[in-house]
Amino acid sequence: MRSYIRHPSDIPIEYQVDTSDTGVSREHLNDISTGGLSFNADHKLDIGTMITIRITSVEPCAEVKGQVAWCRSEGSSFVIGVAFLDEDDLFRLRMVEQICHIEHYKAQVLATEGRRLSSEQAAREWIRKFAGKFPHLAEGGETC
Repeated sequence: MRSYIRHPSDIPIEYQVDTSDTGVSREHLNDISTGGLSFNADHKLDIGTMITIRITSVEPCAEVKGQVAWCRSEGSSFVIGVAFLDEDDLFRLRMVEQICHIEHYKAQVLATEGRRLSSEQAAREWIRKFAGKFPHLAEGGETC
């Protein structure tokens, strides 16, 4: 039984195994919950492996440390579940997720309406229109 509600996401991430010199892998975040996050990977990661996750699509770059909590085979790839090591990391990642939504909104407005918004203008509009619908993290129910 899952112990946290998960919230879907498709934010691009980079991750690196802390004890490896294999370099950085690039993936997309699947979801975020109060317990951690999950993403797909081309190769298996052992439970207990310490990793660093970076989200470079925002300024400043967000970086969090985590520990692989589970790893599931899914076709030719793996779904990796990572537990947060620091409670503040959840707050940081949720802020990043909101920023990504706002930047997506900014691009969508330009494409569909031809309006060029500053990040601040886009944030104000997005907050007014969508912040109340943005999923809140809560304990209980399903998640990663």
